[in-house]
Amino acid sequence: MTIDKTVASAADAVADLVDGATIAVGGFGLCGNPMALISAILDLGVRDLEVVSNNCGVDDWGLGLLLAARRIRKMTSSYVGENKEFERQFLSGELEVELTPQGTLAEKLRAGGSGIAAFFTQTGVGTQVAEGGLPLRYDGHGGVALSSPPKEVREFAVRGRPLEFVLENSISTDFALVHALRGDRHGNLVFNKSARNFSPLAAMAGRICIAQVEELVEPGQIDPDQVHLPGIYVQRVVEVGSDIEKRIEKRTVTEAPSATAPADTAASAAAAPATAASATSHTEGA
Repeated sequence: MTIDKTVASAADAVADLVDGATIAVGGFGLCGNPMALISAILDLGVRDLEVVSNNCGVDDWGLGLLLAARRIRKMTSSYVGENKEFERQFLSGELEVELTPQGTLAEKLRAGGSGIAAFFTQTGVGTQVAEGGLPLRYDGHGGVALSSPPKEVREFAVRGRPLEFVLENSISTDFALVHALRGDRHGNLVFNKSARNFSPLAAMAGRICIAQVEELVEPGQIDPDQVHLPGIYVQRVVEVGSDIEKRIEKRTVTEAPSATAPADTAASAAAAPATAASATSHTEGA
């Protein structure tokens, strides 16, 4: 018996999302953003979403589309510095934000997908992360309407040294959205380079994981050793094709050497990997 997890469209894949749903979303910056699924949720019209993702896209891309339409009630993230509308909504009291250290956020998602309720980590000990008081929501008048509560701190002996650790609850969500380079009908996924980022962890945390894939293949066409996320974590797969738009968040280019450059300078430039058409950014491999 085969298990075909494919659905016809992104709209069909997200059709059962409801107001107030919790969603874990893969991606880092603009790299690996599941844009077809995000756009389908925007068209669906659901509101008061609680989203967990490393960041919230930018003003006109990624999760920024849902934010601009006032569909997100709460964000749990580790970096939010590229979105002006995010800043405005947070400071005006329209958006609740739980800032979480990046490694802790990754482990919260992984633990949630592994059935681990909570874990101890040294990250955040001695700061407001552990002691409480981080603003979660402002009142719109410069004051804080809601602050983070203090967390349990416990001492453990590590290699014979007493160290303090803070207790962090894991994260599990109703849905998860990820973008993959390739997937088969059983849900086994392969991510492209740095687009792997938070995606496997977000997928694990969702009760229903929806994966958009650029290429859909038959079961057995992906070498088991090349699978980045086993299909056990994926419930729905939708093919979006390889010609989808992929944005680069920050582009850096170098000038080509001039024809009159000294021979040694020209030779050095020729040996360098960067050219006038080259671009580097943390979105490589989206």
